[in-house]
Amino acid sequence: MTMIERGWLRQARRLTSPNCDARPAGEAISLLVVHGISLPPRQYGGCYIEDLFCNRLDPAAHPYFAEIAELRVSAHVLIRRDGELLQFVPFAKRAWHAGVSCFQGRERCNDFSIGVELEGCDDEPYEPIQYRRLAQVTRGLMAAYPGITPERIVGHCDIAPGRKSDPGAAFDWGEFRRLLAGDQS
Repeated sequence: MTMIERGWLRQARRLTSPNCDARPAGEAISLLVVHGISLPPRQYGGCYIEDLFCNRLDPAAHPYFAEIAELRVSAHVLIRRDGELLQFVPFAKRAWHAGVSCFQGRERCNDFSIGVELEGCDDEPYEPIQYRRLAQVTRGLMAAYPGITPERIVGHCDIAPGRKSDPGAAFDWGEFRRLLAGDQS
């Protein structure tokens, strides 16, 4: 049994975001972008990330939300602090996660990438379950989309340097790559 069925993770809770569109014709998925997000900043839990990605964020619920409530953004997948998986956009569609971006000289990374958000912030450690889930999801994506290779897994900071810093210095790339390789020790 495959982990991905018709562009959706079988294990994920599905919340459909309107913030997506068709990928360019013939575009192969060949990049995975790891992000970090918390709403309000540095706070975890609640429905605010879901609300942002589904255009339901109440600008009056927190002072910071007035600045971002009108943004039209999404990601394919969110991995919460407790490991819960949520999916907002099917992988065949272009989620609006990367913004102005460039990878190996190629701009518009949304065209050829999948965006996975981790609930967290740049300078606070991510949870062990998040690394395990991310490795599990990544292995499934690599099986479904052979253009995604270990060398083509990057942070948002790598494709939008100077503009974005996530997943941040607290993200342990070594631990993630160890788990991705299947080392469970």
